Amino acid sequence: MNYYPLLRKLILIIGDMACLYIATVLAMLLELGFKQTDKIAFHLQFLPILIVFMLVMFNVYGLFSLVRKRLADIFLNLIVAVANIYILAMAITFFFRSFDYSRVVLLYSGVLSLAFLFAWNYICHQWEVKKLPKFSGILFCGAGEEERLITKIAKIYGLEHSIKQVITDIAEVDLQQTINAYDLVFIGAELAITDKEQIVRSGRSCKKQIFIVPTMYEMACKNTKLLIADDIPMQRVTRLLLTTEQKILKRLLDIAVAIPAILILLPLMLVTAIAIKADSKGPVIYSQERVGLYGKTFKVYKFRSMRQDAEAKSGPVLAKEGDNRITKVGRFIRATRIDELPQLFNVLKGEMSIVGPRPERPFFVEQYVQERPEYSYRHNVKPGITGLAQIAGKYNTTAYDKLIYDLIYIQEQSVKTDLIIMLQTFKVLITKESTEGVK
Repeated sequence: MNYYPLLRKLILIIGDMACLYIATVLAMLLELGFKQTDKIAFHLQFLPILIVFMLVMFNVYGLFSLVRKRLADIFLNLIVAVANIYILAMAITFFFRSFDYSRVVLLYSGVLSLAFLFAWNYICHQWEVKKLPKFSGILFCGAGEEERLITKIAKIYGLEHSIKQVITDIAEVDLQQTINAYDLVFIGAELAITDKEQIVRSGRSCKKQIFIVPTMYEMACKNTKLLIADDIPMQRVTRLLLTTEQKILKRLLDIAVAIPAILILLPLMLVTAIAIKADSKGPVIYSQERVGLYGKTFKVYKFRSMRQDAEAKSGPVLAKEGDNRITKVGRFIRATRIDELPQLFNVLKGEMSIVGPRPERPFFVEQYVQERPEYSYRHNVKPGITGLAQIAGKYNTTAYDKLIYDLIYIQEQSVKTDLIIMLQTFKVLITKESTEGVK
């Protein structure tokens, strides 16, 4: 059962590499012709580097499997992945002059490979759709959160109309028989722990796939360490704190990314400043008090995207969908996240990190902590320009769901995790729904 999907995955990856190879060869022939065999041979030596970049980027953007994915999402990931591949390739040819590689060849190769990859992935996607096993539906077990979660589950490709039964009280049904009738089981956060245990036990005995919306209790049980008390096994709950080694590596990565980013993006920041000044009255950059590491406040820098008097009468208010306080230029720089670029200077000052929970204003933090005391745990790391909550959620994702993403990030923080989140942030920049305001 495991061999056939693995074979399909290998076929997909080999086909992707073939698309890149054919595109590069055609690009060289278009630019160099058939007679310049020496230059063609030299350019072919660069091809393994492109393939390595492709394997890394396709892994980051989840392109090694097309199962239950929308074509639109696949094509979007392809565009971002291919763009990153050739940006890296051009950077190498620019900084290392020994790579005397034609940038025209790279441009042709990028366009052709994208076209070939679109066609190849479309063929593979259609094959996956035909090979998907028959689906008997989803069982949802929850208490008081059915409407919101069912709506969200219905947005998963292939699961639009798959929820066949909803249980709010497991005592009213024959749980084993009910679970056995469905392929997937979703468990809501509000269900009692004893009920969850019973559902998981029954689901495992039926070999069903189970998904849980985590609470703080489930989060605490993740990545635990074994402690043996005489002969009793115990689990040590993580403290949601970074080790000294993690802090040092994270700081080095922040500096290594922030300095080149400021130098490269400086022209864009100057153009943005001129556009803001021409569009509306007020300062180009504004600072706002935010809560940072260990609950200490600091001034965060942003390009101004709202009117100067945006909160003069209302006080602190989250941006809403179609908010009339946002200026014309502000609407664009918010959609493209250009307004966040000055925070690179916060990173250099050590007040923020490139990756981490987004810093929030003290006014809202007090409210969130009163509602959910565990909200304060996200201040165990430096706030970030981007984060897991930003690439997985949206601007209008609930504060609690963002909190769960942030705590998952703190538990799994590493240089690799930070690099993956940075790369996936490029996709967020061109995804419109990620910046939708609160309704």
